[in-house]
Amino acid sequence: MKSLWFFDDVNLFKVLCPHKFKAYKSDHDFDAYKKKDYIYFEEDSANKVYLIEKGKVKIGYYSEEGNEVVKAILTRGELFGETAILGESVREEFAQSIDNSTSICPIGVDTMHDLMRDNQTFSFKIYKVIGFKLKKLERRLQLLLFKDAKTRLIEFLDELCADYGYDCEKTGDKVIQHPYTQKDIASLIGTSRPTLNILLNELKEEQVIEFTRKEIRIHKNIA
Repeated sequence: MKSLWFFDDVNLFKVLCPHKFKAYKSDHDFDAYKKKDYIYFEEDSANKVYLIEKGKVKIGYYSEEGNEVVKAILTRGELFGETAILGESVREEFAQSIDNSTSICPIGVDTMHDLMRDNQTFSFKIYKVIGFKLKKLERRLQLLLFKDAKTRLIEFLDELCADYGYDCEKTGDKVIQHPYTQKDIASLIGTSRPTLNILLNELKEEQVIEFTRKEIRIHKNIA
């Protein structure tokens, strides 16, 4: 396994997919999902991890009152179901495709353990990503519990800026080109889509941001 091949991730990391290795290619396929298809449910057996080749996946769970709580919305190059690597035997969340052309690279836990054992650098990357995701999730849950909706949106924009932002040389503004819909963002910050529209327009009126469907510009004098 000297020749490693990695997916280019759009924000966090580069991660291995076994279909590029002769030892695994023959019995490895990608799985296709349509919008609203579930990859797994709560209480399902946790025997695989998954890498997104394309599309988007929502990770969440249902509260005791039956309300959906969205933990994360993941895009190309991102890994999920990774707690199976750490010994989780049963899923504590669901994973659902929210795109009509989602393609998933499933990796058996035993295969993943083999790859991690055979390549120390890869193993380090996986554990680093797991730790990063847990810290990010903890921070987001704290925001949902203790911050108002506008503060949650501002903090989320900071997160988007770190993951997808770049400096505009002409104006010095921060430009964020992201893969999320307004419905996605509303779910992630725990509010409704109409409320999100109100908050975005408030920030626009305050000259904090400009926004279109796939781009948000944070003005230099604010950022």
